[in-house]
Amino acid sequence: MATSKKIITREEWENRLNSVKVRKEDMNKLVMNYLVTEGYVEAAERFQLESGTEHIDLGTITDRMAVKKAVQSGNVEDAIEKVNDLNPEILDTNPQLFFHLQQQRLIELIRNGKIEEALEFAQEELAPRGEENQCFLEELERTVALLAFEDASNCPVGELLDISQRLRTASEVNAAILTSQSHEKDPKLPSLLKMLIWAQNQLDEKAIYPRINDLSTAALEDPPV
Repeated sequence: MATSKKIITREEWENRLNSVKVRKEDMNKLVMNYLVTEGYVEAAERFQLESGTEHIDLGTITDRMAVKKAVQSGNVEDAIEKVNDLNPEILDTNPQLFFHLQQQRLIELIRNGKIEEALEFAQEELAPRGEENQCFLEELERTVALLAFEDASNCPVGELLDISQRLRTASEVNAAILTSQSHEKDPKLPSLLKMLIWAQNQLDEKAIYPRINDLSTAALEDPPV
């Protein structure tokens, strides 16, 4: 069947790709950005030495990852203390983040069966914030609802006890710390890969060309005949 799509040969496509010049320095910065943002300290140290990229205080990564790990492990009090040691203004200027950390503390108390302590904590620490902010109040009500069920994991809001809830809170803290350190809160590399997928999907409608199907290898694959 005839096609109205433009056919681009592998040779022509590779010539087009090769004509696009990307500086090695820019590629190195992109890799370093990913390693720093995601917290790969040892890999960032090695890459910094091997590539000669500009010096970055990698010690801040270790501190940031300690906070993230504390939240992921359910040690929220420790995480709050570590954040304040890094920069007290992070929580002072971000009431939503502080509420979510306090909410996570409440979740951990409920998870550990400390019901009386959980109720007291909710009343003293979270309820006043809920009175000031409707969104906070709704989140608090959802969290306290865990106490109404004998098996909280199977209640309508049981997802709050999932590890994914810890991971969301940890990611929020991580992003706030990065912002406070004048770093981008999200690595650039995943966004570029999403842009590549989008661009290929757009091009698929207009042309037949060698495309990248496996992002891990970035190998060009000829279209089916």
